[in-house]
Amino acid sequence: MDQASLDIAHDCKGFLDEAEGLRLYELAREHSGLGPLVEIGSYCGKSSVYIGTAARESGGNLICVDHHRGNEEQQRGQQFHDPDLYDAEAERLDSLGQLRRTLSRAGLEDTAVVMVTSSRLASELCGGSFGMVFIDGGHSFEAARTDYECWAHRVAPGGILAIHDLFPDPADGGQAPVSIYREALASGQFEELETTLTLGVLRKCA
Repeated sequence: MDQASLDIAHDCKGFLDEAEGLRLYELAREHSGLGPLVEIGSYCGKSSVYIGTAARESGGNLICVDHHRGNEEQQRGQQFHDPDLYDAEAERLDSLGQLRRTLSRAGLEDTAVVMVTSSRLASELCGGSFGMVFIDGGHSFEAARTDYECWAHRVAPGGILAIHDLFPDPADGGQAPVSIYREALASGQFEELETTLTLGVLRKCA
């Protein structure tokens, strides 16, 4: 990954470790030939830079899915609330402007397709299968399961399902992401690849 793109990713608000981002970049480059790449939960664009740069270099596209009103942990009074992203007039969080600035800085406006809507509606509007689906949206059990049910079956054979924030020990973090990761494995449709920190990686069986 070029240094300029890496610097932009570093500067962007978000919760993705660099090692996880670079793994996503590598996976995206390797699998973009199977179909468009999808990320659920773009936030301010940190993961978008890693995946989008790979898509651009490979002649592919990234679909960025996020309602931009923040997940349950980013609301006022919650642990990950960022007052800089709070829209006082709307009385709601709004991260869309940050994402657009990030995509512009990274030269990804012709590569990334921004869908400002719910995960479920986006899945209904997007046809076909995908080379990689990266799930990093809401971390409630309901939100994580919705993302899994709407998108996991759309991964192309040989493609990648990546899930962020896996904490096998409940003392380390919420259990919704790891629950859908385990469900995917139990389905027999995916094989387990190496995990990078909290980034779980599964390949769709042919």
